[in-house]
Amino acid sequence: MLMPKKVKHRKWQKGRNKLRNVSKSGNELAFGTYALKSLESKWITSRQIEASRRAMTRFVQRGGKIWIRIFPDKPVTQKGAEMPMGKGKGAVDHFVFNCRPGRIIFEIDGVPRDVAEEAMQLAAHKLPVKTKFIEKQ
Repeated sequence: MLMPKKVKHRKWQKGRNKLRNVSKSGNELAFGTYALKSLESKWITSRQIEASRRAMTRFVQRGGKIWIRIFPDKPVTQKGAEMPMGKGKGAVDHFVFNCRPGRIIFEIDGVPRDVAEEAMQLAAHKLPVKTKFIEKQ
């Protein structure tokens, strides 16, 4: 699964997901011909990204090229089950990517449009955000 090799701060504060903030970067196709674009704001975990990648790769039968345009670098902490209040912040449990509307999540090239669309649909089912299939003009 995706996770950073090294982080500046081991534990981050949660932050707030502002729904109106549209993604300023990563909102245009850069590598492939077809892409999956986010329409809402949510955290996407490294497990969800990996599940989506596997679904797409299996469908295209290792044909074409797939780019993952997001990377989960935000650590999320979790305290143990049945833990009393207090006693500090929990240990880092997993990593997430703070996805905003308009962000390109995956790109694909080297496959026909119908294959790319179906592959992106399979990937979208694994993600917690509403998405849209787009293609290069």
